[in-house]
Amino acid sequence: MISVPSLSIPERSEAPKPALIRHVLALARRCAAAATVCAALGVLSQQARADLKLCNTTSSRIGVAIGYQDPTGWTTEGWWNIAAQTCETLYKGTLSSRFYYIHAIDYDRGGEWAGKSFMCTTDKTFTIRGVQDCTRRGYKSTGFFEVDTQESKDWTIRLTDPSEGGARPK
Repeated sequence: MISVPSLSIPERSEAPKPALIRHVLALARRCAAAATVCAALGVLSQQARADLKLCNTTSSRIGVAIGYQDPTGWTTEGWWNIAAQTCETLYKGTLSSRFYYIHAIDYDRGGEWAGKSFMCTTDKTFTIRGVQDCTRRGYKSTGFFEVDTQESKDWTIRLTDPSEGGARPK
């Protein structure tokens, strides 16, 4: 709620002067204009929010790593520990690439969501530049599955239990 400053006019027997009325009306117009600008900025900031999110719709805790290419090359990052039935933002901001790559591990029941695009990972939290020569550089070479965002500016990936027919652990 936006509050508008109030102007207290003492009681008088004479009518308010036209200059005072013009001043009060001008102040009210400025406050209304400021409120409109603030509301518009709030709406725009909500619309401009774009991220890559992953929702774990399974009944298990999972660990997730992401791979992507930006203007400076390939990057892999991990691990997000995502509780059952929750979502996490993996990449904040407008998506800069059409394709993102995901590798996930089911901590509770075993198995993984993997693919044929191999990228570098490690067991601890990581950010690794480059996808070549992973083992020579002291990393694991891990299979990621490809996600085509269709050049959208934001995207949500949903990992499901195998019984639901979605992406399934291998």
